[in-house]
Amino acid sequence: MSEQASATIIAFPRAKAAPVAAAPDPQLRLQRALAALEQALAEQRSAVAQWQQSLGALRGSVRGLGASLTQYRDRLGGVAEGVQAVHQDAKRLEAWADGALAHDGATADA
Repeated sequence: MSEQASATIIAFPRAKAAPVAAAPDPQLRLQRALAALEQALAEQRSAVAQWQQSLGALRGSVRGLGASLTQYRDRLGGVAEGVQAVHQDAKRLEAWADGALAHDGATADA
């Protein structure tokens, strides 16, 4: 019952050789290379300009976020002052209630 698996080996396709042409003129090769370089530099300039615009937009967004956080902090400060005032009022009412209860308890004992 011994079965061996078999595999089919597929040859890796080879690139077909380009027809042999006459060696290009060195001057023409240089011109093509310079044109390609100019194109690459133009693309790089465009990419850098877009990156700078993105940085400017990010800078504006961060400034807006900073202003919003400052407003939020100021509002929280106002809320904290209000809570502190309510807390002080509650303490005064508590003291008054304790005093009133103590007074009522003292008059009831008498």
